[in-house]
Amino acid sequence: MLSAIVLAAGESRRMGSPKASLLTADGRPFIVSILETLTSCVDIDGIIVVTGIHHDVTVRAMADAHQERVHVVRNADPSRGQLSSLWTGLDAIPADAPAVLMTLVDVPTIHPSTVRVVVDTWKATHAPIVRPAMGARHGHPVLFDRSVFDELRRTPLDAGAKHVVRAHAHELVNVPVIDPGCLNDVDTPEDYQELR
Repeated sequence: MLSAIVLAAGESRRMGSPKASLLTADGRPFIVSILETLTSCVDIDGIIVVTGIHHDVTVRAMADAHQERVHVVRNADPSRGQLSSLWTGLDAIPADAPAVLMTLVDVPTIHPSTVRVVVDTWKATHAPIVRPAMGARHGHPVLFDRSVFDELRRTPLDAGAKHVVRAHAHELVNVPVIDPGCLNDVDTPEDYQELR
């Protein structure tokens, strides 16, 4: 069974309010939409939500409805960058997890079928990295096989997980999907208005 990590530790400075609690067009908070999508995948056994020092209480309250499968952990210093939150999530997954799906609270409208096809592609290929793609653009969730866990942990924080993705560019798998939601990264109020 796979684990999933949702990164929700950012300050949301550009947005001006916690992204996790923003509402999708169907009225669900971003974090709830993401958790419902991930829990719909039978191959995902547990979900780690990584919060930060700014919106920890808010995110925990919204994740409570899924507490049987969701564990919330806090990155003590998210200012170190997104990779530090991924490390926090990796520390919380089972030691024998064969792979982990990683996504962002900023990407709230991924379709469940996209999660399934990413997982199914990894099961068929055991590629080190699998991610959905529409044309030349790639999105979330990104699946990391356990073969790259140590590499992710050794990567300098300022390089980020993209450093590992680039290092495996010749063997990663981009899975074609028809799902604009996997690309909808909501960072600013303008992005949010477009999503709504």
